Amino acid sequence: MRNTGGALTIAPVFCFSIRAMQKYVKNRGDGLSEDRRQRTEQVAGSPYEAPRNTGGINMFFIISLLSLPCALLLDYFWGEPPKYHPLVGFGNLANWLEAQLNRPETTPLQQGILGIAAWIIAVIPLTLLFYWFQLIFSSSWLASLLLATLCGWLAIGWNSLRQHGLAVEQAIRQGDLEQARLKTSYLVSRETSRLDESALSTASIESILENGSDAVIAPLFWLLIVGAPGVILYRLSNTLDAMWGYHNQRFEYFGKFTARVDDLLNYIPARITALLYCLGGKTKQAWKAWQTQGRKWYSPNAGIVMASGAGSLGLKLGGTAIYHGVQKSRPKLGYEKEAEAEDIKRAIRLLDKSIYTIALLVTLLFVVLLFIFFIEADV
Repeated sequence: MRNTGGALTIAPVFCFSIRAMQKYVKNRGDGLSEDRRQRTEQVAGSPYEAPRNTGGINMFFIISLLSLPCALLLDYFWGEPPKYHPLVGFGNLANWLEAQLNRPETTPLQQGILGIAAWIIAVIPLTLLFYWFQLIFSSSWLASLLLATLCGWLAIGWNSLRQHGLAVEQAIRQGDLEQARLKTSYLVSRETSRLDESALSTASIESILENGSDAVIAPLFWLLIVGAPGVILYRLSNTLDAMWGYHNQRFEYFGKFTARVDDLLNYIPARITALLYCLGGKTKQAWKAWQTQGRKWYSPNAGIVMASGAGSLGLKLGGTAIYHGVQKSRPKLGYEKEAEAEDIKRAIRLLDKSIYTIALLVTLLFVVLLFIFFIEADV
């Protein structure tokens, strides 16, 4: 289910944005007086300085706005790199660090301190490296755009999430539960070997809704707010949380800091995602589920996202699941009916709507800012 209408929504945004940026840079450079040019080229605490009369809005923010649809288009058409994805190498580094520092003979306090050290070693140097790249490329809007777009593309997993969800739906529809269980295991960490059609559909939909925030909306948020180093910081931290953020004997203390950082970085994006889910379906029901059910979930972010999505879709999610051989009782989320295979596609469409809404809002903001700049350039 490749929604080409979505690509047709984002592609004109990309083409218009590139053309508008070229025109803006020309007006900002060649069309300005020498005195104006000197003022706009000054650097003041940011990689890019704001032109006069723009209310402090600077080129950095414009690049961030433009990189968002560019990254979405790359992911939509090409997905993740089939080989040599940087996050695979980072995962190997994380495994090596954990093997060196997470010693079972140490005290809980020592495990917690070593977990903090491991997070710093894994995340901070790479984040600073890309901040340095951002500063180096700041004199060229095109180089800056390419850097931000590349980082955004490698950080988001929209295409991958859609394909994994559709693979489960197709296997269930064909009556191949063993294949459906295998495909579902690629999406979730719970045990899938004994799940029936409804449970497999529920697990897949929960993963699509939650990862719609973690793997798509949140990276886009940090790309927009901080640029390349922001999305790198988020993606590396989120990857570590997926590897270390477990409540078990091995990671209870070592992964605690990583889990808390991930909760903090996802706090705003999760609420943006929950709001978008509300707007994309049964709004009143989604809002009710968010407010009354989502807050009861054991995660401060995942609960509200899945509750809002469940309410919007008119589905019942949550309930008992088995993780690492241990049965876990989870709160019920949503209303109306149990999930079926066809509802996986509905969940994907809800995520798509949310992403297209963000792309549209970013485009409108980009157009408004360019209009302001064009007026200012003629003053």
